[in-house]
Amino acid sequence: MSSPRLKSIERSTLWDRAYESLKDALLAGKFPPGERVVLRKVADDLGLSPPPVRDAVNRLIDEKVLERGGLGPGGAAIVPLLDEDQFSQLMTVRTSLEPMAAAAAAAHATPAQLDAVEAFLLEMKRSVKENRTDQYLDAHYHFHFGIYAMCGMPIVEEIIESAWLRCAPTLTLALPENIPSLRRYASHVATIAALRQGDGEAAAAAIRADIESARQDIGLMLREKAGRR
Repeated sequence: MSSPRLKSIERSTLWDRAYESLKDALLAGKFPPGERVVLRKVADDLGLSPPPVRDAVNRLIDEKVLERGGLGPGGAAIVPLLDEDQFSQLMTVRTSLEPMAAAAAAAHATPAQLDAVEAFLLEMKRSVKENRTDQYLDAHYHFHFGIYAMCGMPIVEEIIESAWLRCAPTLTLALPENIPSLRRYASHVATIAALRQGDGEAAAAAIRADIESARQDIGLMLREKAGRR
């Protein structure tokens, strides 16, 4: 009896694909707070059946990235809107770890790696001019994580990613309705300049300034939203 031409795809592989795809979309701010993550829609988009998508969504619920919202074959989960205290706690995690990762990256970054990261910075600027919000968000995510990937501390990277997963949707509140703001662009430029000079302290300070600016702006928005309830 001849062996099958194709290897069967393990269920765990499908589950991993669904989880990684959802995670990447959340990290890039593709799901704003309050949006329903509809299982059938996600499954169709990924070309998968609902069961592995449901497993992936359940993991994100366990990680407190999503909230349960009528899960089932045609159900959905909800992207939560953080309150000001929750958001501030996550930003505290970010200000503790991301400057440290940027400082470490300054000691390891190669010119080619920095060129690749700077390309995302330039894409952010182009996206503003062309009103391409989705592309801006994607470039912003890859800019930051391109830097942290150079830090040589994979455990720290994992913790940073976990904090981003929970706060990334709420970070989209800082975007105007049509055009992303470049208010923090100067901090991004300063980060790249510091990394090119091998100045870890300056790179850390620029990343910290970026995060603290977002904490203040979005914290104010969350406070105002809470006051209107």
